[in-house]
Amino acid sequence: MSPPLLPHPILRLGGSAALPRLTDGRWRYIKQLELPGPSNRTAGYDLRRKMVRGAQALPSLLPLFLALSSLSVVSAASGKQDQVYIVYLGGHAGAKAEEAILEDHHALLRSVKGSEEAARASLLYSYKHTLNGFAAILSREEATELSERSEVVSAFRSEGRWAPHTTRSWQFLGFEEGLKEPDDSDWLPSLDKSSADVIVGVLDSGIWPESKSFSDQGLGPVPARWKGACQDGESFSSSSCNRKIIGARYYLKAYEAHYSGLNTTYAFRSPRDHDGHGTHTASTVAGRTVPGVSALGGFAAGAASGGAPLARLAVYKVCWPIPGPNPNIENTCFEADMLAAMDDAVGDGVDVLSVSIGSTGAPLRFADDGIAVGALHAARRGVVVSCSGGNSGPKPATVSNLAPWMLTVGASSIDRAFDSPIKLGNGVAIMGQTVTSYQLPGNKPYPLVYAADAVVPGTPANVSNQCLPNSLSPDKVRGKIVVCLRGSGLRVEKGLEVKRAGGAVILLGNPPASGSEVPVDSHVLPGTAVSAADARTILAYINSTSSPTAVLNPSTTVVDVRPSPVMAQFSSRGPNVLEPSILKPDITAPGLNILAAWSEASSPTKLDGDHRVVPYNIMSGTSMSCPHASAAAVLLKAAHPDWSSAAIRSAIMTTATTTNAEGGPLMNGDGTVAGPMDYGSGHIRPRHALDPGLVYDASYEDYLLFACASAGSQLDPSVPCPARPPPPHQLNHPSVAVAVRGLNGSVTVRRTVTHVGSGAARYAVAVAPPAGVAVEVSPRRLRFARAGERKAFRVRLEAEAEASGGRRSAARGRFVAGSFAWSDGVHVVRSPLVVLVA
Repeated sequence: MSPPLLPHPILRLGGSAALPRLTDGRWRYIKQLELPGPSNRTAGYDLRRKMVRGAQALPSLLPLFLALSSLSVVSAASGKQDQVYIVYLGGHAGAKAEEAILEDHHALLRSVKGSEEAARASLLYSYKHTLNGFAAILSREEATELSERSEVVSAFRSEGRWAPHTTRSWQFLGFEEGLKEPDDSDWLPSLDKSSADVIVGVLDSGIWPESKSFSDQGLGPVPARWKGACQDGESFSSSSCNRKIIGARYYLKAYEAHYSGLNTTYAFRSPRDHDGHGTHTASTVAGRTVPGVSALGGFAAGAASGGAPLARLAVYKVCWPIPGPNPNIENTCFEADMLAAMDDAVGDGVDVLSVSIGSTGAPLRFADDGIAVGALHAARRGVVVSCSGGNSGPKPATVSNLAPWMLTVGASSIDRAFDSPIKLGNGVAIMGQTVTSYQLPGNKPYPLVYAADAVVPGTPANVSNQCLPNSLSPDKVRGKIVVCLRGSGLRVEKGLEVKRAGGAVILLGNPPASGSEVPVDSHVLPGTAVSAADARTILAYINSTSSPTAVLNPSTTVVDVRPSPVMAQFSSRGPNVLEPSILKPDITAPGLNILAAWSEASSPTKLDGDHRVVPYNIMSGTSMSCPHASAAAVLLKAAHPDWSSAAIRSAIMTTATTTNAEGGPLMNGDGTVAGPMDYGSGHIRPRHALDPGLVYDASYEDYLLFACASAGSQLDPSVPCPARPPPPHQLNHPSVAVAVRGLNGSVTVRRTVTHVGSGAARYAVAVAPPAGVAVEVSPRRLRFARAGERKAFRVRLEAEAEASGGRRSAARGRFVAGSFAWSDGVHVVRSPLVVLVA
């Protein structure tokens, strides 16, 4: 019996695509990167032939007027037709056999379906390794009936609201930590052979196994504890795996239920990557060191390496094309498929899960959030889950993946640029950024035209400057440099429109919100991009003369750019809308213009008609920063295999830095000073994290109590919520946020640290209080007799007395930031402190 045909899921899109248009808030992942070069197809594969080408600084953040989301147990379905629902039952009690678990799930389904045959036909997945639950095709009424059962935590729709959100980056991290010069990659702690025993699972769009980044040369046998599989499928067999890619699976039952099947003319029914995103993220976290690689045109040349090049990779393909005129532009990932992958990954034996995927629309309570539920049960088994924070910045309150048991990663820059000199006709020199390889004939001036002055009649005035499809008049742009502004639509698609209309060059200008941050592209014609300030300069020049011109010179790769890192403007910002007492994002990592491996079934721009093939590609987004943090977790797992997932997250967070490589404060892309709502605890320093001194640990039971207090969610029926659980800010988390009602009076926060150094140790605390808040830490000194010893302390926060024009008055209604740090003279264990002042 085949599943019934289901309506197209509602996709809440809040704007245009996230990654190519880094100023907008869409989570459905899209990409665009570089330019032509020789085809590098692997012998025996001609796989491309089948593909259809079709915020501000912290003190000025808005007040926390956002109430906690209150969502129904069962999400509203569109219409009365059956839908895919996830029925979540908490964790597994005891050691039931898989057959017994499956029978329990069938029994629940029989209670609403009425027969064994109907129950079995409706079941898509039975989650049996860590979390307890299943995915099935249910009516709204059946889902509601199940949700009312005492053993059911929640029943919610599996919607397509989820989507996928390096030569230099790892070298830059080493340089920033003061370890080696920026051209020396030997600092990587993963060169220690112990990391070869660590397994990292990647949830994404699959993998291109023939990439040199996934060679198994020199690797020993697969770890004996590995229980996973290499799943056969279209253009992918068990022989596609090796001692590097030790497992590969794919999941699409929920996708096919929604879309009535998979169109295999533009996607592989296998773990093979049709898209490029999965290959890029997998190679960033654990790609082998490959010398002499570059983007098309020779940009970003060097030795590409993942952060943990000896770690083993397990691939879980959960993201698939959205049907449409150009399906591979956007991908979607369904919760039922993702939960099945996370459940299998933990059962297979992964140590770290890297999930560059996030949701669109209002955040769901934890019990209805598929990634949060899967991550909770992974953490219970000691698996570290690293997730991207989203690409909806710099607007406040946009960060996603909000649970405290996952590591949520923002994005920042590295010290590399791709300079493209521009000289205006009035002699003014401007520096653009591009990875488009071009040599314009004669190096001569070309006439300049502003897109808004060259549109066809009927183009809406509010987008007339954005070079949207079919908006430009060929008579007005032919042979000219066309100045387009970012806004709606894809960046590379704007270049396609300029080319269609006969323009010679695209010059893409930033909107004000993006400031000086310029994500680079490999356009389909000569082109470059400029900062918001330079875009204003160019437009002023165009308006000052009747015959504006410009000369563009070829682009070159430049390193040691200062200051760096800088927070990416596209990176989603706090506060945490779902639970303001947990600061999100947790940390930031390199995510702007990152070079990594790519699928040779995908062109660099994803545009219809772009038939270029690239083995490596440049991308931007928190999808790129997430695997950097995942690699740091792998290194920690290798060094400290007995540490909990909470301890590893704590080590990464408390050793992060809030200064740039020059010693100044981390800045935002718009030139303002960044703060915890932008970067969380700061920029990752993997080497420092290996020896953090102290860690903040937390258990599965701690997280259940937190969920009880945060949203009244009982996430495990075997652990009932107490009548008065401790408030959310009392969770033993490495950062401190007091924000629900705003601080008016005083509040005391309790924390416990565990000594993970060697021998005895003495720590003293230093406090940098937020404006308008008095902070007292007690005791001020902690003495440890041995490693593993735990010590508790209190942080008392008190709003300063009201005074006209005083610090309290200036801070009212706003988040203010400070910090406290424990130090023994060698280690500095720093925690951000964020307070909403009433």
